[in-house]
Amino acid sequence: MNTELDVLLKEIRSCRACYDAPRYGAALAHEPRPVLQVSANAPICIAGQAPGARVHASGKPYTDASGVRLRSWLAVDDATFYDVDKIAVVPMGFCFPGYDAAGSDLPPRRECSEIWHGRLFGQLPHFKLILLIGGYAQRWHLGRDLTKGGVTETVRRWREIYRRNEPPRMIPLPHPSWRNTGWLKRNPWFEEELLPVIKAEVAELLKR
Repeated sequence: MNTELDVLLKEIRSCRACYDAPRYGAALAHEPRPVLQVSANAPICIAGQAPGARVHASGKPYTDASGVRLRSWLAVDDATFYDVDKIAVVPMGFCFPGYDAAGSDLPPRRECSEIWHGRLFGQLPHFKLILLIGGYAQRWHLGRDLTKGGVTETVRRWREIYRRNEPPRMIPLPHPSWRNTGWLKRNPWFEEELLPVIKAEVAELLKR
């Protein structure tokens, strides 16, 4: 018997809104392939930006260099990361948005969050920790007041955000893309101060 969450996930995975009836700008330039990883049991959620081209091709989240770095940040292996009952992955855009004229990934399609995110997170009240990767996820989950300074300032405020009393706990992160290697070098506090907290929190939640 399908649960309400199962039905919703089936709807999401068959979504073609940005291709057949785009609300903003041009239609998606390629066939949609929503990519997410969700169950009713996972205590940890990775709320990211949108799949890249390699993830679009594989149909699995973070099957790229960003995923390698992200898993090192969490100190988890591939088997743990892709265990749907341990870690959920819910990006702001479920489909690869395509490239801009400079060859960079376009922003997540706005249709996803408007149509699906409120309903989906309403079905997932059990998360203990949500890792917010990048500005789009941070703004949606934290609101404008905590994110108005941009990603770097939001990540610098991680202690304030992490220590809030409202469950689930949330921690903002930069994107693990190789393009952010320079950012990591300019902000050594991220690896020295924040990553140990993330690794400890993830390890504790995965023991339960």
